[in-house]
Amino acid sequence: MSSLEEAIDKEIGEVRTESLDFSYGEIVNLHAEKALIIQPDYQRLFRWSDVQKSRLIESILLELPIPQIFVIENSDGVFELIDGLQRISSVIQFINPSILGLEPLVLQGCNLVSQLDGNKFDDLPLRLRLTIKRSSVRTVVIKRQSKSFLRYAMFKRLNTGGVILDPQEIRNCSARMVEDDGVKFYTFLQQQASHSAFKNCIKTLAKVDKEKKGDEELVLRFFAAKNAQDLFKGSVRDWLDNYMEKILLKELNFKYELEKENFNKLFTFIDKVMGDRAFLKYRGNNSIGGLAPAYYEAITVGTFYVIEQIINVDTNLVKQKLIDTVQTKKFRTYTGSGANKREKLLGRINTIKNALLELVNE
Repeated sequence: MSSLEEAIDKEIGEVRTESLDFSYGEIVNLHAEKALIIQPDYQRLFRWSDVQKSRLIESILLELPIPQIFVIENSDGVFELIDGLQRISSVIQFINPSILGLEPLVLQGCNLVSQLDGNKFDDLPLRLRLTIKRSSVRTVVIKRQSKSFLRYAMFKRLNTGGVILDPQEIRNCSARMVEDDGVKFYTFLQQQASHSAFKNCIKTLAKVDKEKKGDEELVLRFFAAKNAQDLFKGSVRDWLDNYMEKILLKELNFKYELEKENFNKLFTFIDKVMGDRAFLKYRGNNSIGGLAPAYYEAITVGTFYVIEQIINVDTNLVKQKLIDTVQTKKFRTYTGSGANKREKLLGRINTIKNALLELVNE
């Protein structure tokens, strides 16, 4: 047997799965009994419109093929849904909306059997209600004996649903596959994203980006820019994925308490100096536009490097120095077009650091 065949055979043995057919009635009952967990962290819950949900119900009644779903078996035997959230939550909302805390789904937009429109579950004849409850969906169970890394990799590859997740959502969801260590890290990101000084400093982050967990991504981006500059190869998404993955798989040692202390101290200082104008471009003393990620990296990490030296400097001097520095030709050579290069990342960080040091060397 070749080494390639042996490598594949080894990995096949490391992930264990089982395929089952669950009826939708069983799925509703499992969820009601908390034996099937639907975590909204996996996908932005209920993105589907009522028309999309209605057409799924229509498809079930017409016995059209429904894609399989994936669940992961936790250590206590409870199933956790990791792919198929929109489909399963839509069926649960139709059959028993109360367990989701939602209003009953009223069918609409059914384009194959228009007579279904306007009906709730209880409005349907008994035979059709039973048809829905007894219809089954193929369920792939990722067994609890599977290695954490392969569970993690599997979730990333399963992100092929009708609504594509955004990068930080995928990272958070993937982290759950590594169980306690993964939950610990992404919970840490969420907690830091809720820090009051940080929230004020990034107030100019676009609403659409906040809805995509952009605030949590900025927390991760600070730690990556501070701790993993060597991993940056040009793609920000790959850089953040790689850095977070190395932490989850314990290839990098992330010191939670120290990092939390550093983060809180830094953003409390930046908030005091710059407030919600911290990471913007400037024209003279007037800020323009929204939060600029390259400016965010430079100002956060550049300031972190020298915070002990400048902590007692007049905040007005620090503010003016930052405003002046981001408008210099030197700083701008490290931002804008082509900014996603490691040397430019280092260049803009060091430009801020050196400019702030001038305040204590003057």
